[in-house]
Amino acid sequence: MNPNETLFTQVDVLSSSPVHTIYNVCINIPPRIASDGIWGSHRHSASPLKASYPIFELQVIVIFAITHALHFLFKRLGFPLFFSQMMAGFILGPSIHFEQLDKYKKLLFPYGSQDTLATISSLGYALFIFLYGVQMDFSMILRTGRKSWIIGFTGLIFPIGIGYLMQFFVLKKALKAALGDDYPTLPTVFVSHSVTSFAVVAAFLNDLKLLNSELGRLALSSALVSDVLSTSFTSFATAIISSKMGRRKIYESLGSLIAAIIFIPLVFRPTMLWIVRNTPEGRPVKQVYIYNIVALLFGLCWLLSRSDQAFALGAFILGLSVPEGPPLGSSLVSQLELIGKSFLLPIFVTTSVMKADLSSDSQLWSFLIIGSVVCVIHTVKISACILPSLYCKMPFKDAMALALIMNCKGVVDVGNYNSVYDRKQMHAQTYGVMMVSVMAMATFVQIAVKCLYDPARKYAGFQKRNIMNLKPNSDLRMVVCIHKQHHIAGILHFLDLCCPTPDFPLVVDALHLIELVGRYQPIFISHHLQKDSDLSLANSYSENVFMSFQNYEHSKTPGAVSTHTYTAISPFNYMREDVCYLALDKLASIIILPFHRRWSIDGSIESEDKNIRSLNSRVLEGAPCSVGILVNRASLPSEPHMSLQLAVIFFGGKDDREALCLAKRVCINPHIRLVVYHLPENDNSKSSTLEKLLDNAVLKDVMDGNYGSRVSFKELVTEGGSDIASVVRDLVDDHDFFIVGRRHDVESSVTSGLKDWCEFEELGVIGDLLASPDFESSASVLVVQQQVVK
Repeated sequence: MNPNETLFTQVDVLSSSPVHTIYNVCINIPPRIASDGIWGSHRHSASPLKASYPIFELQVIVIFAITHALHFLFKRLGFPLFFSQMMAGFILGPSIHFEQLDKYKKLLFPYGSQDTLATISSLGYALFIFLYGVQMDFSMILRTGRKSWIIGFTGLIFPIGIGYLMQFFVLKKALKAALGDDYPTLPTVFVSHSVTSFAVVAAFLNDLKLLNSELGRLALSSALVSDVLSTSFTSFATAIISSKMGRRKIYESLGSLIAAIIFIPLVFRPTMLWIVRNTPEGRPVKQVYIYNIVALLFGLCWLLSRSDQAFALGAFILGLSVPEGPPLGSSLVSQLELIGKSFLLPIFVTTSVMKADLSSDSQLWSFLIIGSVVCVIHTVKISACILPSLYCKMPFKDAMALALIMNCKGVVDVGNYNSVYDRKQMHAQTYGVMMVSVMAMATFVQIAVKCLYDPARKYAGFQKRNIMNLKPNSDLRMVVCIHKQHHIAGILHFLDLCCPTPDFPLVVDALHLIELVGRYQPIFISHHLQKDSDLSLANSYSENVFMSFQNYEHSKTPGAVSTHTYTAISPFNYMREDVCYLALDKLASIIILPFHRRWSIDGSIESEDKNIRSLNSRVLEGAPCSVGILVNRASLPSEPHMSLQLAVIFFGGKDDREALCLAKRVCINPHIRLVVYHLPENDNSKSSTLEKLLDNAVLKDVMDGNYGSRVSFKELVTEGGSDIASVVRDLVDDHDFFIVGRRHDVESSVTSGLKDWCEFEELGVIGDLLASPDFESSASVLVVQQQVVK
């Protein structure tokens, strides 16, 4: 072998066969880890390309450079990053042949460097499997519905059954004649393509932002069932199949597997629960515990690999033993995710694919047969998932999307094939087909699901759900959202402002939103249906929310208020799904969201949460009803007989009309004094005739004095943006509460001058002006956006 193609001193080929090659290798002791540098003397052959560490750094740089260059091109076609990682493996491996390229590949990946790269990247795969176990709530399988069990079970059993029928009964002789040595590996092909990995499905749904959708929840539950069943089956099958040294070896392998399944949860889970109990609330877990858990993780991987099991199985069992969520589970995820999933795992995917060789055409027939079997298995699995879904009256497009999600492939499948190939239980040609099939399914499923399923379509406002279209005596249904403990008081004060009575009842669905940390599965809890033992919510914020709204309902006249409390635990990026789904399901007319800023008693800004602001903006974009953002700056009068000064600033447009209709509803409270300030546009030619007619219709009964002396109407003439700012500044001290529209007439020249000053677009120009700390106002503000009808 050319000395430039190896890290070793000398490599001689002793024997070679189609199955394996035997080398005689001479190495330096100690091996060369570091080099003399580019400008060094390079004595004793210590050049950068003959030392392990520099060549490893160069390999990592090239792998990431090729991966992200490919992703820059392919992401515009909807291809996932995983596709680019696998394509980088095919480019750097033996599958693609060019004379000049092969020369550089031999320099970049000299003989002997692959072991270092594969070993280090395998640590990333072990960390990924461990974190996957940490974020999986195994107890959820006991609470999974019948639909998920049926879809997960049929999607696993039917393809395996069809595969065995094809191999042993239908095409036994034809397959044996066509595949030859590849024939015994065929069960590995159809079994591996029949299983569904929970981690792959969770990552896939996370990439498509479907984790919190109705389809996503069903897919996660079904994948959990399928994964648990398949892992149990394949672990015991591996212990038997891989043991070729007699009955004693089989017993040893099975015994070590059963011991790991029993010993790890029984010993290490109580230890980790002790760590959780001894960590003060709100404080991070001590780093010494994290280090010991990581050391234990790699130790278990080594022990199970010695017993002919997949080395990552120990990581998975240990991950399941870690208590999910904060403080321990979330600490492990936050500290290991960067190095494991973001750095080492992409290298593992690329290096695994580099082992595949698709350049040989001597076994083309074998390639076609195995590829056809893969297609048949996926077709059967799709049918097995679609039929139960259709039986449960799921729309065909949603059923098809669910079936495709259950067929998606990813990192776990690459790791499984890599492990089987390294144990010489799969031939090289089959391994190449498996890598191509994983890449093809991962890409096709993502593109197809994007086309088939749009979670926002069910929120499209074909039916008018707003306050303006409510009948006079109908109940007002609203969804109120709570993130922090201090949001409760502001929401309850606003409900008091609405003055619920038996003649004008209020139906409130309170949703407590909690960020999901350290686990995959989002949770949605109805506290009226929740059992006392569920999720141990005692002494938690959710219990305080539940008790606050229950006490509020009991404090009012019977029949005046009806409250229902829910808790949604999910990532901030997907909380919009929980809010909009609840509003759609409960036929709400308006969603009340808290503003992301909190003010102290002296009027200064105490804190702000950008995640809450981001959620508010996403809800405004696609809510199935009207939306209000509550800027709570002071408590309303606590005594029911005390008068409250309410104001509406009206320019015109849908949102202003919605705000005025809400204010009219509030005026049933005899202690409310409402002032409607109308700021007409100087040039009315820009406003449509229909919009002016609708504005005048809403203002008419206020202008005519139909509400008595408690409601007054004032028309203010302004010259421009600066004039409006001064007028609003004069009004803030005279009122306790403002209700304003978010979007005024788009072509209005009155507010156009204020748009450049607007800090928070979600509040609109007037809402942003009233919420500005420069005004030093103590008045609360509700910014209303009418439902967007598509």
